[in-house]
Parts: sequence; C-alpha cells; structure tokens
Amino acid sequence: MINFRLYPFLILMLLSFQTLSRAHEHPRSYSEVQVGVILDMESWAGKVIYRCISMAISDFYTANPHYTTRIAFKTRDTKGEPLSALSAALDLLENTKVQAIIGPESTVEARFLDVFEDKANIPILSFSTSPFPNRNPYLLQISQDETTQFKAIAAMVDLFKSTEVIVICEDTTNGREMTTYMVSAFQEKNIYVMHASFISASSNNEQVWEELRKLQTMQTMVFVVHVSPSLATNVFSMAKELGMMGEGYMWIVTSKTTNYLESLDSEAIESMQGAVGFRSYFPASRELHKFVSKCRKEHYDLNPFMEFKGVDPNGIWAYDAVYALATAVERIQTTTELASKDLGTNIGTSLLDEMLRVNLHGLGGEFKLMNGRTTSKAMEVINVIGKGGRRVGFWMMATGGGFVKEIKKPNSSSNQGLEIIIWPGGTTSINPKRRKLQTNGNKKLRILFPGASLFPNIAQISVDPRTNLSGVSGFTGDVFNAAFNALDYGVEIEVIPFSHKDGSTYNDVIQKIYLKEYDAAIGDFTITENRSLFVDFTLPFTDLGVGIVARNTKNGMWIFLDPLSADLWITSAFFFLFLGFVIWFIEHRTNNEFQGSTRHQIGTTLWFAFSTLVYAHREKLQSNLSRFVVTVWVFVVLVLTSSYTATLSSLLTVQQIGMKEMSIGLQGLSPLGIVYNKLNVVDGWSEKLYAPEDYAKALTTGRFDAIVSEILYIKSLLAMYSGADFSLIATAPTTNGFGFAFQKGSPLAREMSTQIAKMREDGTLKALEDKWLKRESSMMSKDFSSPSPKILNFYGLRGLFFISGVSMALALLFSMIDIVREKWHIKDKIKMLRCVLHGSSEIHEHDTDVESTV
Repeated sequence: MINFRLYPFLILMLLSFQTLSRAHEHPRSYSEVQVGVILDMESWAGKVIYRCISMAISDFYTANPHYTTRIAFKTRDTKGEPLSALSAALDLLENTKVQAIIGPESTVEARFLDVFEDKANIPILSFSTSPFPNRNPYLLQISQDETTQFKAIAAMVDLFKSTEVIVICEDTTNGREMTTYMVSAFQEKNIYVMHASFISASSNNEQVWEELRKLQTMQTMVFVVHVSPSLATNVFSMAKELGMMGEGYMWIVTSKTTNYLESLDSEAIESMQGAVGFRSYFPASRELHKFVSKCRKEHYDLNPFMEFKGVDPNGIWAYDAVYALATAVERIQTTTELASKDLGTNIGTSLLDEMLRVNLHGLGGEFKLMNGRTTSKAMEVINVIGKGGRRVGFWMMATGGGFVKEIKKPNSSSNQGLEIIIWPGGTTSINPKRRKLQTNGNKKLRILFPGASLFPNIAQISVDPRTNLSGVSGFTGDVFNAAFNALDYGVEIEVIPFSHKDGSTYNDVIQKIYLKEYDAAIGDFTITENRSLFVDFTLPFTDLGVGIVARNTKNGMWIFLDPLSADLWITSAFFFLFLGFVIWFIEHRTNNEFQGSTRHQIGTTLWFAFSTLVYAHREKLQSNLSRFVVTVWVFVVLVLTSSYTATLSSLLTVQQIGMKEMSIGLQGLSPLGIVYNKLNVVDGWSEKLYAPEDYAKALTTGRFDAIVSEILYIKSLLAMYSGADFSLIATAPTTNGFGFAFQKGSPLAREMSTQIAKMREDGTLKALEDKWLKRESSMMSKDFSSPSPKILNFYGLRGLFFISGVSMALALLFSMIDIVREKWHIKDKIKMLRCVLHGSSEIHEHDTDVESTV
C-alpha cells in the first residue's frame, strides 16, 4: 500500500536532483577577487598561518557554494626580511592589483606597510599585536592587541599587595614601546617600576645571567616578562640557576610567551614552574574542536613522529579574518553587482567599510573590528604547573576589568578572584616584601638604634627577658614598630644599640648605613640635605623646625609697670595733669565745682583728671570746649587702657626675652649650626647641651636665657618637667624634622613613608605623641607660632597724644581769647560809665555857677 505522506518528500528530492543536474550542466561563473598574502614561508608561524588561510577559504566556499565571488590568493615570501615585505606589497599593488593584503605576521614588517596610507586604499589585515602609531584606517589589526593585558597585569600585582616591579622586555623598538604602555598601566595602580631591563634576542646565556644577577640585587621580587618564547626560555633557565624561581618570587608572563606555551620543550616548562601568565582566550566550540582535530590530522600526516603542539593563535585569527574578508567580498557583490565591473577596479574603500560591519562567530569567538582592531571579552590566566599551564581564572575586559574564576557566571560573588595559585617554590601564598629583604642571604633586618638615649621618652632600648632580644620603645621606637608591622614583611629585626658616649655622632651612624654595614637607623635623626646624599629618609614623623624654650618669669611686685615704657608712663602722667589744668582754666570762672579755696581747686582738678582713667568723673562741665577736650581724651584713655591690659596679660603668661646680648643653649646632637643664624640670635654666646637634665639646669640657674632645639626635644623636656617652669615661646621652620634612615635605593624608605603618612592621617601618630610627650603638668602653649608680647612705648602711640595735645591746646587758646575779649568788653563799659559820670559832674558844676551868679 502506497504511503501518501511520502509524496511531498519525493517531489522535493526530485526537484533538488534536477537543480543540481542543471547546475552541473551549466556551471556558474564567479567573480574573482585578488588578495595578496605576505608571509615568511620559511618560519613555523608563517607556515601555520598560510595553512589556516587555505583551510579557511576552502571551508568557507564549501559551506557557501552558492556565493558568486571567489578569493584568489597571491602569495609572496618575505624570508623574514622587513624590506622584502615592503617590496612584496609594492609588487602586489602595482602589478597584481590586489584588493586586500593579509600579513605580514611580524610587527616590524607590519610597520613598513604603514607607509601605504596615502598610496594604497585597500585593507591590510595585519598580525601585529601592538598598536600602530599613525592609525592608518586601512591597517586592520586582526590579532589581539597585547597592550590590553597590561591593565590586567597591574591589577594582579596590586591584588597581591606588591608596590614595585621589574619589567623585562626584548631589546627592540617594539619592546621599548610596550614598556611605556606597561609603566602607564602600573602608574594607574600606584605601582613603581623600579627598573626596566632590555635583553636582546641574540644574547647568550652568559649575558642573560649577568643581567638577571644585576636585577637580583635590586631587592624587588616581582618580575613582568614580555619577550619572545625563545628568549623567555633562556631567561627562566638562567633565573632558575640563580635561585630566582624560589619561594617569595613572583613572575608574570605576557601573552607574547604564553600564547605559545605548548610549543616550548619540557625543559623550558620545568624552568617556568610557578609563573603566572596571560594568554588569549578562545571559547570552546564544536567548530574549534573540528578545526583543531583537522590540524592535528594534517600535522601527523606530514610529521608522523613529531608531537602536535597545538594551534598557533595567529592561525585562529587568520582563519576568522579570511572568513570575514570573504563575507565582505560577497556583500559587495550583492550590493554593487561586482560581476558587472572590471576586476581591476579598486574596491578597497568599499571592502574596508564592509569589513568594519562584519560581525560573525568564528573559531576565536566573536569576530568584530572596533576602530580597526579585533575585540576581546576576556583573557585567560594560567599558572605554569607540571607539564603546561593550568587555568586559574579570567580577566574580564568586556566588563571593565576584574578577575573571575569562571567566565560563564562573572557576577557571582563566589566567582570573584582567582583559583589558588602555586607560586615558585611550591607555596600557595606569596610575600615578595619578605623575600626582597632576604636578598644576598640577609635573614634579619639589622637596625641601629640609640642604646642609651639621653631623651628616654623619645628613644630607648629594652630587652625581652624571655628571649634576651633587644627591642625598641619610646616615641620613635613605637612609630617605627607601628609602621613596620603594618607592612607585614614577616622579617625578624635585629636591633644594634649605639652610644653617644664613645664620641660617635649621628653623622657617623649615617656613614655606616651608607657603607651598608647596617640596613637602617631609627631614632631622633634630623633630615638634612647633606645626609640625604648618603641615605634615603622617610617622611618626617615629627613637627618641622626648631623652637626656643625659656624659663617662665617669676613675677615681681612691680610687674604692673612693665606693659608701658618709662617715656609712655611720664607722657601719660603729664597729659593727665595738663588735662586737669585745661579743664580748670576753662571752668573755674563760671563753674562753682571748680571754685573755692586754692586747696579745694587743686584737689578737684586732680580728681577730675585721673578719674577719667576709669570714666568716674562726676563734675558737670559747662563749657563746650571742656566737653570737646574730655571726649578726645577719653578715646585716648580707651586705647591706652586696652593696650595695657592686653600686654600685661601676655607678660603674666610668657616671659619676654630680649634677643640682644643673651646666652643661648644649643641641642648638641642635632645639626643646629645652620639654623642658629636664621633665628636672628646675635651678639650672644652659645653652648651645646645634650640631655633634658642639662636643659633644666641651664635654664633654672640662669646660665642660659633660652635654648634652641628641635621641637620634639622641647616637647620631651616639657613632658618631664613642670609646665610652670618652662615654656616654648617661639618656633622657626628651619629644619626638616626627624626621619628614619635607610640604605640608598631601599624600597623600605618609600613604603615606611606611606605608612607614616597614613598614621598621621588616622591619628595614630598623634596618639603616640600624646603617650610619650604629653603630661597634665606640661602647660604647653597651644599656639607655638604666636609672637612674643612687646611693651608699649610713646613712639607707637605718639599719634594719639598728638591729637589729644592739639585739642587741649586749641581749647586753651580759645578760652584765653574769650577771656581777653571779655576783659576788653568790660573795659569799654567802664570807660563809657566814666564818661557818663564825668558829663554829669560838669553839668552839676555849671548849674552851681549859674546859681552863684544869680
């Protein structure tokens, strides 16, 4: 019985057979596009790339037989010569009229093709792993940009709390350029590149050994290697001989080596044990598995007795690039009817545009060009263990950076970070700081410290009765312990005391550090320019500058006279008396309060004048001139009394020292000779003092008026003695404070400085200072920089007295004029009265004569 359900299937098969038959009878005509291939056909990389290109074009057109375009390769062999690459490119452009170029495989050869920017507008698919400086838009970088991994390397160094690295690069132009990129990446993480070593690829083992030996003495345990696989083999082999692949070292290798890790021999892999590397990541897929299987089969067909080492990453990138190029060529055919055009016409610009639009899933994952470069979402992090590399995580570039253990779940909190890494020496933890202190066989950090410090609260040495080992305490000792312990070096410290009694000075100690007899010196070491030429100092952990300490004044019964100078006292008294006279002169003629007996008038005048000092005058003034004079004088009194009160308060707090013709004590250990003149202390005599007892005795006995010393020494003195006895009266920022001294080039100086800065910010330094240098009895001035009080003199206030004196003189003058005018007016009246009286007398006599006559 016939199954009718099979009819549609049979009909479809028949139509397909007919279509294939017609196609066979009438073969389709294809549009052929010439593409140049420039490779070093004698190198292993060139052979692999060419084989992958051939496989890609075959696989592409097998999968797409209906496409109307075909790529025809025109191959040129450079034989490893950069100039040959340039010559081959010119030949392909001028004679063959190619529409695109694939290759060359080396960065040096690719740089030569950069000159075609204005001559050949065709895509050039380069295998260069470094960015092009000129950014020719036709130069397409199909290999992964190796600079993208430098941020990952910096992040790894920062992840393991390292702050210094040494970079080892190949001594080529590209190697030096890559070093610049790496330094920039490290600077973003505040990581210091202590040294960049450039080793030539032609260097023999002895030259590599000498270079590594030099690096070994730099006490930096983190190395970043960016060299070719062949040179990396020599570097790690010599490093192993020097013991630089042991515990504490950290080696990070870039993709320039790890991308070809499988191609290295077993001896090279053995020397790299514990190193961590970054390599290009190709996600697993069925297509990639088939491709690798096909490459393996071809390899064993050609070399049956040679082990298959895997597929070169350049081969995978070349395969995907050819797929993208063939896709772009077909799209041009579809959109512009390429078949109707002359094949000699340059379609490079259109082909470039289509290449930039291509987005396909290739063997290496997503293939897409952004700004002329392939994009990568992640890099694989491997740990060289056993016979090869063990994956420990990924660096996610697509999400802005970050380490994850599995790429499929990057957002999981448990997925953050890396798997356990087995470092050189077989350890799973690393402390490069500890190992760099053990370079040259040093197992302890040997430190010089004042054994019998003259200031015990600044520096003192103690012995643990259980271990009989010396320790450090005091302010400087506690600061050092807190900063050093925060670094977590895990290195034992050996404290070697030194004494001042044997005649040695701090400069002698600095000399011992310079000669590398000891690793460091801690204590009250003043930072100076000269000492900095021989050692590296940390940041200062004390106040900058020096101060002057003096004995507080023992107040006498006449201290109230001190605020004003003698000439000002005399002038003030004169003006009080003059004011009384002026007021009496103006008022006594008309004001009953200023009249009476002579004794009463004098008493009233003096009372009124001096009562203005406290504004207690009660006499009522009748003249406007008197009121004017008193108003001006009250203002003068206000200024005078206010200044007197302020100066007297200052004198009761701090002793005023005359800096002329006085004796000065200098702290004997610090280099204060330079700052002596800067304090303007002249015409005096000085003497060196060493201990706080010497300070107190010198000031108490009056042998010295003041002592110039580092502020920390003065704080120590004030903490040990009553603040009522001594005071810090002035400071001058003329020294750089105290710091710890380390050998030149020691990383400890920089790291300890960082910790000291942190301690200052979080208050730890202030707490330690309060612990050792602050007591309740130490009445230290809060404002050390405030100027010493100055007594008031007539010269400074002469303007006030001038105004008041002029007002009194004018009032007295106007009053005298009024008196004169009044007297003249009275005299005129008397004269007129006399005239009237005289006229009356004459009339009376005349009348008498008339009567007599009659």
